[in-house]
Amino acid sequence: MPIMPEATTAPSPPPRWTQDAALALVFLTRLPLPPIGQLNGLLSGPLAEGASARAMGWFPPVGALIGLAGGAVYAAAAALHLPPLAGALLALAATVRLTGGLHEDGAADVADGFGGGRDPARKLEIMRDSRVGSYGVLALVFSVGIRAAALAALPVPAAVAALAAAGALSRCGLAAMARVLPAARRDGLAAAQGRPAMTTVLLALLFGIAIAAMALGGLALPALALPALAASLLAVAAVAALARKQIGGHTGDVFGAAQQAAEAAVLLTLSALIGAAAIGAAA
Repeated sequence: MPIMPEATTAPSPPPRWTQDAALALVFLTRLPLPPIGQLNGLLSGPLAEGASARAMGWFPPVGALIGLAGGAVYAAAAALHLPPLAGALLALAATVRLTGGLHEDGAADVADGFGGGRDPARKLEIMRDSRVGSYGVLALVFSVGIRAAALAALPVPAAVAALAAAGALSRCGLAAMARVLPAARRDGLAAAQGRPAMTTVLLALLFGIAIAAMALGGLALPALALPALAASLLAVAAVAALARKQIGGHTGDVFGAAQQAAEAAVLLTLSALIGAAAIGAAA
């Protein structure tokens, strides 16, 4: 009697949240991960539809990891008795290394395009140019300088918490911007990403505020997450309003500029409030 081969069952697809989280990690970092097509078939099958937009809900946790990496460098620099400003610059350099300068590049392109273009078409053309002009250089100088100065004013535990909180909060409003602002280009990556659902927007906001509260809770200051969130959302809203006026919508570079503005706003807010809390406790 012939032996019948055993029936094999196809492996079950991975949960949707793992796909979304993996895509967020791929989008925002330059970690040596396998090609996205090999990540357990994350971009195949029914789960792939809308995955790029859904991944924005997971931007805050990835941002927090990036911030924690910078915080570890800041702590190491302090342990080596380096000046606070040097430690802050090294911490920011570590985050840039992890992201490949993704957000900084976007901020520079936006500054060049918005500052040098006469009309929306010309602005978008300049933003696609790989060369960096004077507006872009100044944007990078101010972005790095403001964030480094805010960090250098904080003691090590507060700086680590602030970097984790800022990493999450500076990315939690990007999904909202993608939902309310149309794409400025039909052929851009931001347009191909699609419009996030309201559930994605809410997930990103919840992740951002929860992570910030946990990070600042270690300093017994979890309530500072609310003003930090407000500062982040105001910065993103300001960049979104400017982008609507300048080019009629968003691009990938606009997302980068919004993240940089939001991170600077969060770090400045936390630096001021933590410093005020320390003065009050000492009085």
